[in-house]
Amino acid sequence: MNMMMRHALPLLEMDVLKTFVAIAETGNFTTAAETVYRTPSAVSMQIKKLEELLGCTLFLRDARSVSLTPKGEMLLGFARRLLALNNETVSRFLLPDMNGVVRVGAPEDVGERILPDVLKRFADSYPNVTVDVSIGMSGAMRKRVDEHRLDIAIFNSLTDIAPKNGEILMQEKLVWAGAKCGNAHLRDPLPVSMWEDGCVWRADAVEKLSRAGRRFRIAFLSAYTTGQRAAVLAGLAIAPLPRYLVHGEMVQLGERDGLPDLGHYDIGLQVIDSASAPVLAVADHVREAFAELRMQSGEVRLASAVA
Repeated sequence: MNMMMRHALPLLEMDVLKTFVAIAETGNFTTAAETVYRTPSAVSMQIKKLEELLGCTLFLRDARSVSLTPKGEMLLGFARRLLALNNETVSRFLLPDMNGVVRVGAPEDVGERILPDVLKRFADSYPNVTVDVSIGMSGAMRKRVDEHRLDIAIFNSLTDIAPKNGEILMQEKLVWAGAKCGNAHLRDPLPVSMWEDGCVWRADAVEKLSRAGRRFRIAFLSAYTTGQRAAVLAGLAIAPLPRYLVHGEMVQLGERDGLPDLGHYDIGLQVIDSASAPVLAVADHVREAFAELRMQSGEVRLASAVA
């Protein structure tokens, strides 16, 4: 009889695979330990036993970072598939009502900044629920919720306009962005990169420029923040952008540069009437993500429901 048939192969533990994936994704044992709610020493012991079980080294370690070996990269693909299959199997039995499709709409900046992490976490918790995402203007997304063509809308709104049928999740600063060492803000008329009509940021920026008596022209028009940033980085124009998008080769401009203060704007959430359990679960994940952002930014203002 074949030796392999007489001796069963060892079984991989889901908890250990979860720890392995956390280390691979964070590149740090300490951060991964926080993610899986274990001590760093316990995490190290798990990986040591896993490497002994598989007979290979999975991570290359130095004083500052951790990286995968070729064998570790191979295991990462298998580990993710095994964990996903485990979650899907358990979910079928313990959460039979958590299935179907949830339709979410959001503006591009939120789609880039927030949704990827939200969707990943949600998929880990509820693998039998599919989330379809639409990216567009805030007003259009909210209208589609009213028309029952979307289940959830994440939207941007001006702070002095209380949204109906929604709740405020967070307040963010809107700033003028320019290229580092650029001079677009010194030109007359001022070249501005903006969104298409219908964007609340555009209307507010235009109004404040006009009120300040600053001559301007629309030098670059796009419906996407990637387009705005491209124009700024090329030194063609300045643009009103959320503060969190201004980094790298872009700098914040303001009143010291002869530009009006743009103030803050709100990020809100609207959920369809009579929402199903999967829809409510997605909404809760969105709320949790913004709560973490508020903590990270030192934002103490609590989200508040509005009629």
